[in-house]
Amino acid sequence: MNYLKSAFASAVILALSAGASQAMDKDIVDTAAGNADFETLVAAVQAAGLVETLKGEGPFTVFAPTDEAFAALGGTVDELLKPENKDKLVAVLTYHVVPGKVMSSDLTDDAMVATVEGQEVKIDLDNGAMVNDAKITTADIETSNGVIHVIDKVIVPDGVL
Repeated sequence: MNYLKSAFASAVILALSAGASQAMDKDIVDTAAGNADFETLVAAVQAAGLVETLKGEGPFTVFAPTDEAFAALGGTVDELLKPENKDKLVAVLTYHVVPGKVMSSDLTDDAMVATVEGQEVKIDLDNGAMVNDAKITTADIETSNGVIHVIDKVIVPDGVL
């Protein structure tokens, strides 16, 4: 009987390990596309022409707003998705991306971090991890080319909207 329990436990551990390794096989775009909370983000990345970039070698750190976060912007999202506003959309999206793989344990309070867009975001750890005024709700979703931190608000660089 103990052998069966041991064999079952080993099978469960192997299955969990395989699932974790499959998640690491997905890049940032595929990981986001596989999550129902990121439909708007994925559509925006496609409209901005950033799919190939975010599927690239990286590594990248993405502060990923949920669909609910985008919905809070109201009609602004629809405006950003129009072809004539592609430059603004690219600016907003690349403001959510930091070069390198920055895990939550790497974040330091009051750090100013340069984004791919060019401006900096502020990390605040006083009341839970925050990027500017967006709360990190889920941290450290590792991908094959970086890491995703889920945030509850779309952050916007100065002068874009």
